[in-house]
Amino acid sequence: MSFVRDLIDKIFYGKHGEAMRYLFFGFLNVIVTWVSYAALVLVGIDINISNAASWVIGVAFAFVVNKLYVFNSRNMETKTVGKEAASFTIGRILTGLVAIIGFPILYNLGLNQKLFGVDGFVAKITVSVLEILLNYLFSKYLVFNHKDKE
Repeated sequence: MSFVRDLIDKIFYGKHGEAMRYLFFGFLNVIVTWVSYAALVLVGIDINISNAASWVIGVAFAFVVNKLYVFNSRNMETKTVGKEAASFTIGRILTGLVAIIGFPILYNLGLNQKLFGVDGFVAKITVSVLEILLNYLFSKYLVFNHKDKE
């Protein structure tokens, strides 16, 4: 069991631990976003409304896990959390616009195939990859880039 624990520690807390944690929690965030999108579509909600709603759900989840687990921002002072939340939200709005605008463009350009019985899932996956990359850059360099890490 010690081997497994050591391996996990090396992966998530070693030289590239932050990036590995970001990828892990980013993967979980994608699942949260995709599952919420799929559930909304499958209950009959329009694909564009489902796309926007799944984005909002993903942003809320992402802020919490990025703050606490990826970038280890433990400062819970109202001013700090407010500043982080505001800049995180602005960054996510920018990348959210990429998703909201990019999704229908990709869908109409032919990435409208069903995957797992869900209309437009191929376009959803494609914009999600771009979002993950942009979100990491915003979070690392603009949101949780505290010179005085706790």
